[in-house]
Amino acid sequence: MATRAAAAMIPPPDSLLRYNPPVLVSRRTEKRSPGVSGAGRAGDYPRAARTYRALLSPQARPLKGTPPPPVPTGPVPPPPPRTAAAAAESVKQPQEILNAILPPREWEEENRRWVQEVSSAPSTRLDVVHLQEQLDLRLQQRQARETGICPVRRELYSQCFDELIRETTINCAERGLLLLRVRDEIQMTIAAYQTLYESSVAFGMRKALQAEQDKSDMEKRIAELEEEKQELERQVSEQKAKCEAIEKRENERRQIEEKKHTEEVQFLKQKNQQLKAQLESIIAPNK
Repeated sequence: MATRAAAAMIPPPDSLLRYNPPVLVSRRTEKRSPGVSGAGRAGDYPRAARTYRALLSPQARPLKGTPPPPVPTGPVPPPPPRTAAAAAESVKQPQEILNAILPPREWEEENRRWVQEVSSAPSTRLDVVHLQEQLDLRLQQRQARETGICPVRRELYSQCFDELIRETTINCAERGLLLLRVRDEIQMTIAAYQTLYESSVAFGMRKALQAEQDKSDMEKRIAELEEEKQELERQVSEQKAKCEAIEKRENERRQIEEKKHTEEVQFLKQKNQQLKAQLESIIAPNK
């Protein structure tokens, strides 16, 4: 029944990371709380993480490349019989390691909770070639940019790197852990660069807004100075008109004064001639 429901449901967005078929883990009849979403819950797999750390501890099993323990002398005892529980545990260990490195996806669909774990099936060379072809195809389908900052390209390459970690972890858990550390370091570096980029963009936006504000203030100041200039030019024109009117009026008054002065001089000259003639006429008979 769970298999039929899993085939009829809508799965989460496809990923380059290989997953097992989703499994129905619980049914809910009550109304979902607002805090529950389709994402995986934190803390659902503490046992897998503890098992993963225990499996990687030197006391649990030796690392690859370490010298084997000394071979005991004497007759070799027969190996203990392999029980079904031991076989199930050996199959279960790689899956728990993968769950600790790459947590399963969880979501809810129609009041049912589904879990999809990372596949523990080993990969071949053809699978790696197919992964590369799928990566190139999805980069082309989603129109990822070849250069610069591109979230789509980053997401696809992250999925591809997780798939490579999964394939490596199946063969060697220590190598998978090292790749996980490399991935986390790369993500931390990218996050630091992203924070630096966002702060730079915010700083640039503040400077741009400040420049726009300064520009508007300067334009306002220029407009005020233009108005003041026009007012001063108007006052200069008025003063020039007044000066020309005064100069014209003074010229007219001076011409009138000169004409009046000339007439007075002529009158005084004529009167002087008359008086001189009268004086000569008075003096002449006495001689």
